[in-house]
Amino acid sequence: MRRIAILTLLAFFATAGGAQAHAFLDHAEPRVGSTVSAPSMVSLWFTQNIEHAFTSLEVLNAAGARVSVGKARIDTENSMMQVGLRPLPPGTYTVRWRALSVDTHTTEGSFTFEIQR
Repeated sequence: MRRIAILTLLAFFATAGGAQAHAFLDHAEPRVGSTVSAPSMVSLWFTQNIEHAFTSLEVLNAAGARVSVGKARIDTENSMMQVGLRPLPPGTYTVRWRALSVDTHTTEGSFTFEIQR
């Protein structure tokens, strides 16, 4: 019985560390899949601190043209990055991001939001 308890604890600790091995998207503003009034920026928060190198954020319109302005601002203390936006007309926009976490793992993803008509 004691052996099973020890093995269970070892398995728990071995897998618990793996869950934090990457900087995954925690939440975003505008929210993923939301319909909003025209925002002036997009902000993303991650589950782990991120590095400046190899980290990027851009916003594209339905035609694939970039509508974000400049490079993403990275706030390493708050695990956040954000980018400004041009004034946007109604439509669907795609946010594409890539994040390098402090443990050197890279994650990337995308989501859409819509500006109401």
